Amino acid sequence: MKPAQLTAEDFEKTVARDGITLVDFWAPWCGPCRMFAPIFEKVAEAHPEITFAKVNTEEQEELAGSLGISSIPTLMAFRDGVLLFAQPGMVPAPFLENLIEQIKKVDMADVRRKVEEEEKQRAEAKKPGLIVAS
Repeated sequence: MKPAQLTAEDFEKTVARDGITLVDFWAPWCGPCRMFAPIFEKVAEAHPEITFAKVNTEEQEELAGSLGISSIPTLMAFRDGVLLFAQPGMVPAPFLENLIEQIKKVDMADVRRKVEEEEKQRAEAKKPGLIVAS
């Protein structure tokens, strides 16, 4: 299946769904992006159970900026709505296949537990401290 084109309006909904979602951030003028596109599409055809999507950073500047995209192509991998991988630069097909296999093996219950712990620690760090006058 051909990768979907994402916009700011459907990005969150797409990456939040269950399963694996791979997102390629690219631009039409980018040579490495054009070289990576057929690799991404070929791997997408081999994995119809995975959502493959592309974000044109020229058309979606605000979305790319909000995600900290500063170099393209950038590949992001989500599973069950959690960002597990983000890396700028073109990657070869074997790397992409290996990434998919590694993401399939991730214990998402463990990931969610760790995310909850980090969020709890951040929330506690923001609580105002008790000031004791002497």
